[in-house]
Amino acid sequence: MRPVAAILPAIVPVILQRISTGIFATVDRQRGHLFPWLPVFLGVGIGVYFVLPVEPSRAEWGMLGAGCLACLVRLGRQPAARPLTLALAMALAGALLAGARTQIVAAPVLGFRYYGAVEGRVAAVDRSSSDAVRLTLDRVRLDDVPPGRTPRRVRISLHDADVWRPAEAGAVAERVAEAAARAPPGAPDPFEILPGARVMTTAHLSPPGGPVEPGGFDFRRHAWFLGLGAVGYTRVPVLRAGAPDDAYLVARARMRLSAAVRAALPGPRGAVAAAITTGDRSAIPAGVLADLRAANLAHLLAISGLHMGLLTGFVFGVLRLGLACSPRLALTAPIRAWAAAGGLAAGAVYLGLSGGNVATERAFVMAAVLFGAMILGRRGLTLRAVAVAALIVLILRPESLTGPGFQMSFAATVALVAAFAALRGQAWAGGARWRRWILGLVMSSAVAGAATAPVGAAHFNQIAHYGLIANLLSVPVMAALVMPAAVLAAVLVPVGLEDIGLHLMGVGLGWILQVAESVAARDGALSHVWRPGPAVLPLMAIGGVWLCLWVGWGRLAGLVPMGIACILWAGSSRPDLLVSERGGLVGVRTKAGLALSKPQGEGFVARVWLENDGDPVPQELAAARPGFDGPRGTARVSLGAVDAVHLTGRGAADRVADACETAEIVILSVEAEDRPEGCDLIDAKVLQHRGAMAIYVDAGKLRRVWAAERAGARPWSAR
Repeated sequence: MRPVAAILPAIVPVILQRISTGIFATVDRQRGHLFPWLPVFLGVGIGVYFVLPVEPSRAEWGMLGAGCLACLVRLGRQPAARPLTLALAMALAGALLAGARTQIVAAPVLGFRYYGAVEGRVAAVDRSSSDAVRLTLDRVRLDDVPPGRTPRRVRISLHDADVWRPAEAGAVAERVAEAAARAPPGAPDPFEILPGARVMTTAHLSPPGGPVEPGGFDFRRHAWFLGLGAVGYTRVPVLRAGAPDDAYLVARARMRLSAAVRAALPGPRGAVAAAITTGDRSAIPAGVLADLRAANLAHLLAISGLHMGLLTGFVFGVLRLGLACSPRLALTAPIRAWAAAGGLAAGAVYLGLSGGNVATERAFVMAAVLFGAMILGRRGLTLRAVAVAALIVLILRPESLTGPGFQMSFAATVALVAAFAALRGQAWAGGARWRRWILGLVMSSAVAGAATAPVGAAHFNQIAHYGLIANLLSVPVMAALVMPAAVLAAVLVPVGLEDIGLHLMGVGLGWILQVAESVAARDGALSHVWRPGPAVLPLMAIGGVWLCLWVGWGRLAGLVPMGIACILWAGSSRPDLLVSERGGLVGVRTKAGLALSKPQGEGFVARVWLENDGDPVPQELAAARPGFDGPRGTARVSLGAVDAVHLTGRGAADRVADACETAEIVILSVEAEDRPEGCDLIDAKVLQHRGAMAIYVDAGKLRRVWAAERAGARPWSAR
């Protein structure tokens, strides 16, 4: 017999040839169903770009571009390999798009903590997570900061400073106040701060913060693509330095429309009505928002696919029915295309009134693709149409791929289209129209809920157990009453009868809020989960996409990566010790949960840590858990055989030497003046450069992970 080493050179090429032939044959059997995979591979390239540890060099970008062009050139030369070649080209193009977008939005980022005068033009007014009024300013001026280093945009929260005052003083201010008192009802308030107005204040500003723990959400990247170069707060009044200009006419109209809706519908109903008509959520009470989230109804507040679909669908249906009332038009004119154009126009108006945020833009793109297909005489709601919409969104905003909005929106849409496509032509509801309607509603809610549940749980660390019931009770009311009433109110505005439509909206929203309150009050309505590892969501996405897009029984292979993702999620571990980026807060793992070093201060960091643990208790309760010993300002904690001390408060730097003699690790909330030899000291200077720290105890050994190392050296993470 010939030895194995002698026959391997002859066997290996044959094996590889058969494998490649089998792959090409398998892909070839999918012809006619491959177009929806284009945005998938484009997204793969975008996703790979965002997880790179370093930014590619110019030479590397040139190689990627050459590789993409080479793939495109080879498309016509090897027909059998064309699908795989195009997939590789799309992945390379995705990375190139994301890199180009990163450079296009590049803007100065404040490199230090700033306290002083801030002047700028109001670009947006909203509320922070702590319910404080928040201003986003552009055309910013900072004292002693040159224009080339001044951020393009800054965002300031008004803490105890939401009293507007005109910049004019003395008699001028008195005349303005007298003019406001004599103004007729409905006249603009001269003290009101609206988008486009020039304002000034004295504020604390700092660069956007990094992840609060290694591998966590990176606000710096989010701020980079929003153009935010600094964030901060003020506790003094904001002065209006100039009247609003014409750059934000639509935004001012949106805010005034929001105020008019709230005036017509006082209370939570008006706040929610303003949110779904103008995108302004600033008046929604925190308790109402918590109930909607617990009932899995918070998606009704975001002007996304549901709202855009309901509004444009209603307008399309009314226009088509009205045109069909004319026998001549019904027989001779393309009334379906005309109605589709009207629905598209209504969607464009809705996009403008809602502020044009990313979720609404995404929903409008989807509606435009659907109605565009109708105008061209094609079927609108198909996987091809969804793929076109995804391609447009990813090309315009590649960074949206990493956000929960894009992921949940397209997960639900793809799952719904795939599910109903599989059931098309089957008598799955017994033939009766009312049974088809009810079963379709149940299936829509169940399929969309199942598709978005893993994404929502991964991003928000919670699962609403009665979400299906709440949506079955609320979505039909939103579709049949609330959105049609909103259209009716808009139509009746010219004759001054818009209150009729708003009243009907209030009736429907009252029911939805009652459902949310009742569901949220039930025991076990909401459970919490810990943050999954970095591989979980990509594996879930791969499995879900395969399950929906692959044709034939081979689609069941998508269950494999989804099962692996579930196993990884269940087996993921949380850090045994967490240290905040500023060094002022430490958390240690105990049998009772995460124990915190202090009951107040760095509340945002504490909340995120506890949420990522699946244990969102108040900070005060977490600080009361056993885990830390020692007097105030000297918190001692044990990590197996290693002791650590957290020094804070006045004179913390003076206690470093004593702490180093009794503990292996010393964490200091300020910069150390002296560093004792042999002492493992982690002070504010170290944390400033390396970011938040996590320590894992593995088999008695400590493993440290730094946020800066996990985030990598990217344009938005420069320190």
